[in-house]
Amino acid sequence: MNAAEEATTRGDIGRLPSSVALRTLTSGVLAGFEPMPDRRLRRAAEFSGTGASRRAVEPVRLLCDEAMRRFRDQPPTASDAWLAPRLHYALRITRAEAADSGLWNFLALCAAPDFVRWRWGRPQDGERRVVGQVARYCGPWHSQCFSRLWWAAELFRDGKDYKPVEVACRNQDVLNTVLRQEMALHRPAAQAIVRVATTGRQVNGLAKLAYAASATMIYEVLAPDEPQDADALQDWIDAIEEASPAPDDRLPVGPDDGRVDEASTAALVEWFERLAEVAPVRGRRLLEEGAESPRPQGVSLDKPGLRL
Repeated sequence: MNAAEEATTRGDIGRLPSSVALRTLTSGVLAGFEPMPDRRLRRAAEFSGTGASRRAVEPVRLLCDEAMRRFRDQPPTASDAWLAPRLHYALRITRAEAADSGLWNFLALCAAPDFVRWRWGRPQDGERRVVGQVARYCGPWHSQCFSRLWWAAELFRDGKDYKPVEVACRNQDVLNTVLRQEMALHRPAAQAIVRVATTGRQVNGLAKLAYAASATMIYEVLAPDEPQDADALQDWIDAIEEASPAPDDRLPVGPDDGRVDEASTAALVEWFERLAEVAPVRGRRLLEEGAESPRPQGVSLDKPGLRL
């Protein structure tokens, strides 16, 4: 038995190259007419025995099963707020590891393709569900089924506190618009937009106003942020073997690598609110029409501003 077969037998997470994933995602597979070729994909997967490949599939698989059970009578979007913090807690990976699309391809095509179909598929002809976008299986970090949830948890958590993640992921405007923008990479801005989202403001329009204003205002100057504690994060990652499974009915505890400065968050909350008030015409138009405007294409994770 070779290393790949041993890893598959153990139930390790591997990485599936995007070239393999994209060849597999035919129109028949996306439409639900053809099954996902699980065995062939696992043979094509790579298992390095380090990093994310040391992780087991089972915790992620159990979370997906529980999400589908728990939210079976609700719109699948309702599962995002529950799953995002628990996926982040269960995987315990670094940002550098999370930037590898092969990990997310493996989870979507090899570990839980049925969850992708449940979350993103449209019912058609009885039990068949059609997934309209290849990107939900293999795509940009802000669109792929699992990576978008992990990154939402990573960017919106407040140190070990996952409560802001729940708030962010209950609002699809935050996930679909704010997550793609540069300001989500600045922790005080991410916390501020979550707080503003709870006030009922139209998030799409507000995010566009904030993005436009950021051309003349630097978030780091108005709301400085302290670097996260890399050692504390690594200790949390290394403790995965002794960690309890992610609880179903309460939030798990994330890495204690530093809370966001409250003064910085408050400064940006005030600025966001004032921004909408002092630009009533442009602000009202954007706040009312933001949901209908084209979505931003998303920011790259390969940049100095995002500490991997």
